[in-house]
Amino acid sequence: MFFQVLFRVLTSSDLWQATLQFGALLLLPALGGVLSERSGVVNIAMEGMMLVGAYAGVMVALSTNNLLVGVLGAMIAGGLMALIHAVISINFKANQIVSGIAINIAALGLTNYLLLVQTSGQGVRSLASNLRLPVITWGPLANIPFLGPILFQQNIIFYIALLILAGIQFLLFRTNIGLRIRAVGEHPQAADTAGVNVRLVRYLCVISSGLLSGLAGAFLALGINGIFNSNMTAGAGYIALAAMIFGKYTPLGTALACLIFGLGEALAVRMQDSGVSPYLLSTIPYILTLIALVGVVGRTIAPAADGIPYEPGTE
Repeated sequence: MFFQVLFRVLTSSDLWQATLQFGALLLLPALGGVLSERSGVVNIAMEGMMLVGAYAGVMVALSTNNLLVGVLGAMIAGGLMALIHAVISINFKANQIVSGIAINIAALGLTNYLLLVQTSGQGVRSLASNLRLPVITWGPLANIPFLGPILFQQNIIFYIALLILAGIQFLLFRTNIGLRIRAVGEHPQAADTAGVNVRLVRYLCVISSGLLSGLAGAFLALGINGIFNSNMTAGAGYIALAAMIFGKYTPLGTALACLIFGLGEALAVRMQDSGVSPYLLSTIPYILTLIALVGVVGRTIAPAADGIPYEPGTE
C-alpha cells in the first residue's frame, strides 16, 4: 500500500505544485541569509523573524482590513527583529549565534503572549478571502496537463520570490554593490581601506534578510495557511538556514536546496494516508535536511569573515 500511495503522489501535479510553494516559502529567508552571511554576519534568527512577520502580517491585516498593509507590516516586523540582531552583532560585537538563538526564543514567547492578550485566548479566526494572498492563474497556460497547475497556478509570492532570486543573483555577481558585499564578507579590512563602509553594508544586508524573512512569514500566514497559530513556522527558518549552507552561500544553489526541502515537506503532507504514522512523516523534511548537510557541509566554505566582528584598523 505504501508504494502504491507513493507512486500516486509522485505522479500527481498537486505534489509538485506544493513542492514549489514550500520551496518558495523557504527561498525567501534563505536568500536573506545569503545576503547577511555574504556580508559577514551569521544569521540564524530567520525563524524568529518569520514568526514575528507572520503574526504582524495577520494582526495588521485584520486591524486595517487591508492585505497590502498587512504584508508591509510583516516585512517591517521582520526588519525590526533583524535590526536588533544587527545592533547586537555589529555595534556590540556579541556572539552572533547566541544573538540569533535569543531572537528566535524571544520571538516565540512574544508572539504567544501577544496572541493570548489580543485574542483573550480565543486564537485568530481564519482570514477572509480579501485578506488572503491571491493565487495567480495564467489563463490557458494553467490548463496545460500536469505542468499547468505546477507552473502557472501559484500564489503571487511564488512569482515574486523568483524575481527576488534573479535580482539577488544579479546584484551579488554583476554589480559593484554585490562586489562590495562580498568584499566585506571576505576581507573587511581591505574593503574599508578601499573606502567601503563596512558597518553600513552589513547593516543593510542583515536588515534585508529580516525584510525577506518577514515576507516569508506573510506568505505563510496570509497565503498558505490563512491564519496565525502559535509557532506556525515550525522550524522553517532553520531549514532555510540549512538550504543556504547546502547551496554554498549562492542564490542559485540555495534555490535548488529549497526545492529539495520543499519536496520533503510536500511529501510529508501528502503521504498521510499511506499507513505510515503522521508523526514519522512529519520528520521527512528534517531528515532530508540532515542527509543533505552531511553530504555537503564539509565541502562548503563560508565567507572568510563570516561571524567575525569587524574592528577598524585591525587585520
